[in-house]
Amino acid sequence: MISSLAYSLILSNLLWPSISSVRAGNVTYGNACNIAHNRLSPETKQFSSDCTATTYCSVTNGTCLHKGCRKDEYPFGYKLFSHMIPDRCPKGEFCPDEEDACQPLLDVGSPCQLNRDDECAPPPNFSELAGTNNFNGSVCLNYQCMWANATLGNDCIIENTPYVGYQAGTGAKFVNVVSRGNCVNGLYCDAPTLKCLAQLSQGQTCTADKECASDNCTQAGICGSPADAPKKLSVAIYIVVAICIVGLMLGTLVGLYIVHRRHRFEEREKRAQYWREQEQFRQNIMQMREQARTSLLSLPWQDKDQARGNTERGDYAPTENSQTPMLHAASHPSGLRNEFSEGGYDDPSVGHDSGEDSLVMRAAPKGTGGQQHSRKATGGRRI
Repeated sequence: MISSLAYSLILSNLLWPSISSVRAGNVTYGNACNIAHNRLSPETKQFSSDCTATTYCSVTNGTCLHKGCRKDEYPFGYKLFSHMIPDRCPKGEFCPDEEDACQPLLDVGSPCQLNRDDECAPPPNFSELAGTNNFNGSVCLNYQCMWANATLGNDCIIENTPYVGYQAGTGAKFVNVVSRGNCVNGLYCDAPTLKCLAQLSQGQTCTADKECASDNCTQAGICGSPADAPKKLSVAIYIVVAICIVGLMLGTLVGLYIVHRRHRFEEREKRAQYWREQEQFRQNIMQMREQARTSLLSLPWQDKDQARGNTERGDYAPTENSQTPMLHAASHPSGLRNEFSEGGYDDPSVGHDSGEDSLVMRAAPKGTGGQQHSRKATGGRRI
């Protein structure tokens, strides 16, 4: 079955440029398809048919059926939870490009599909021949299975496959020719002589990628480093990067220090301004209290009251400039005290006393030991 499929695939690749009336890749499950439309893309060599990505065109009834196997780990076209993804083939079998069903590996000389080295059975000494340019020592060249066992100086078989690429930015097309042979590892099949020659080391002159051991022939015609080789930087670059990192860290720390210091200075100025205002308020209150006390002591009726008190108390009455607190007799309550009593009450027994708001203080007469009489006993209130 694989032989007929392979030959039909080759024939379809040759005849497909003349077929343009059929639109491929949109026929769903159960609908009719044409096996002759199975083909490889001229540019990418990707297989396609009339059926969708999750179906294949059956040879028996010419309809699109669900695929029976898959050749890739992550197949194309399947949506999450919407399709049942088929299994991969077990060891000793392979899944063809049509992905209809698993088939046994092919012997040497059997027809195979393009670049499907995994379709060919390995040689007995596959562990010695296996490499990056073959699959377990087997290769598919010119649609035929063979072993990659041609040694140095012996005849070899070559296959040149053109691929179309597009330049980045401009989108211009270019052709990349991949040349493969059946030589053992470390050798390549020379196109002019069809002999196996030793691969070139890095820095030697080359004309194709296959001539270099790194599989990379640069545009300058010199074998370069492998495409997957890590990029090696000079020590100077590491030093510059380290200096930049350290400088950035120091700059960040200095910037944060300056910002925080400015913030602390602003907060300190705010607190200092607040306490200056509070001190000014305190001075103003003290001045107002002193002025009120002086004004009350300078009233005319206050002088009369003091004179009367001096007459009653004799030598114990303080003068205007005396520092001794004044004490009023309990039997002669002052109208000024009642008028300016706390809380607006005329009765001296009503209200609350405040030691801090006293404007006029009373002192006990001499001979009492300097002790003050209780306000409840005297009935007087402080102004």
